[in-house]
Amino acid sequence: MELRIPADVAKVIHKLSDGGHEAYVVGGCVRDAIRGVDPADWDVATDARPEEIQQIFRRSLYLNRFGTVVVRMDVHEIEVTTYRVESEYSDRRRPDAVAFTTSLREDLARRDFTMNAMAWTPPPEGGAKGGLVDPFGGQADLEARIVRAVGDPDERFREDALRLLRAPRFAAVLGFTIEPATAAAIRRNAGLAAGLSGERVQQELLKILRAPVPSVGFRMLSDLGILEVIAPELERCRHTPQEKVAAQDVFEHSLATLDAAAADMPKGVSEEEDLVLRLAALLHDLGKPDTHDDGHFHQHEFVGEAKARQLLRRWKLPKEVVERTTHLIRHHMFWYQSEWTSSAVRRFIRKVGLDRIRDLFFLRRSDNIGSGARVPRLRELEELWLRVEEEIHRANAFSKRDMAVDGHDVMAELGLRPGPEVGRIIDALFERVLDEPELNTRETLLRLSREIHGGGTPKG
Repeated sequence: MELRIPADVAKVIHKLSDGGHEAYVVGGCVRDAIRGVDPADWDVATDARPEEIQQIFRRSLYLNRFGTVVVRMDVHEIEVTTYRVESEYSDRRRPDAVAFTTSLREDLARRDFTMNAMAWTPPPEGGAKGGLVDPFGGQADLEARIVRAVGDPDERFREDALRLLRAPRFAAVLGFTIEPATAAAIRRNAGLAAGLSGERVQQELLKILRAPVPSVGFRMLSDLGILEVIAPELERCRHTPQEKVAAQDVFEHSLATLDAAAADMPKGVSEEEDLVLRLAALLHDLGKPDTHDDGHFHQHEFVGEAKARQLLRRWKLPKEVVERTTHLIRHHMFWYQSEWTSSAVRRFIRKVGLDRIRDLFFLRRSDNIGSGARVPRLRELEELWLRVEEEIHRANAFSKRDMAVDGHDVMAELGLRPGPEVGRIIDALFERVLDEPELNTRETLLRLSREIHGGGTPKG
């Protein structure tokens, strides 16, 4: 087997070899290269000790106790790590101690899954070919599309509980299945996920959310007993029935909505907006289990907003992502009738927010698809969106910031000092502008402000 590696990486390996040491690219970069995917990073493992690595590479840094030296080359900074074996993992994350070894096989044996426990070295300069080291059958598992733990799966998961999430994440992202003995060990050790930090859980879940078919990963998390530990609010949805064409419980409907959002994501959206839309699709009905009453879910959007906020904060997501996601959840249960006046459409835009209205329609469309909605409901949604676009194109005022006057203008016109009266007048002016957008001129609003302040009935 031949793998194409960057020139800087090959140069590091050859210099270590010239110094009398073994050196290989290892782990995920080998996995990806075999799959024909360009690795994001290239990691090198060697039997050279950190001090020996630094003697060979003067432009290097050794800043940890795990045997990793960062070597600065012409283009890349490459992590070069001494072969190592590890002791107990009392915190289920990091080894209590690290011992160096001269055995590549021992180093590979401590890795999580067989597809990540392979190594490859390029041929000597001018040599015939490189060599793959694959003691645990990683290449065969890659070809069979299987996620399999290295050695004893219970030991691997007890060493680092994050591997409980990494297995379904790899399976979902790569379209693989989890080998039965590995899956059984995940179920036995699922409770260990309770000790994971929100940041570590977030890293894996965001990768599952962005998988080609994200429902696969979340269904695996549930089937393996992990979702109940890291997101019991979502797991409860699996046991809440509902009347939907496409799904018989809230959990399956939520996954169908997530898949619809992933498949229909608008081109050009930012990474943050993409994340918000996927999270809102997954969590939009999180309040249904607590509001289930005779098949109805009264005000579940408000309960769901609170629960989603708690969950997203537990996963340590940025404040802006939390706020945007929960805003969509709170407003997703809107009802439209063709009898709505133009004023009603403008008030709807104001309520949702001009900067959030497009995202809300995207969520509602995904929700309808996830419900198996028939054509009439989708047509109603399209009709409302066309009316919303029409009002937006008219450049109407959808917030007080859009009015032709502000509080300073009102104070100057009426000789008022800052206080509640100024706020009352601005509120009254905004209500008039929502009903009659043509009033939004400076001259008209100042005239109306005088009438409102004087206690008279403002005239259009």
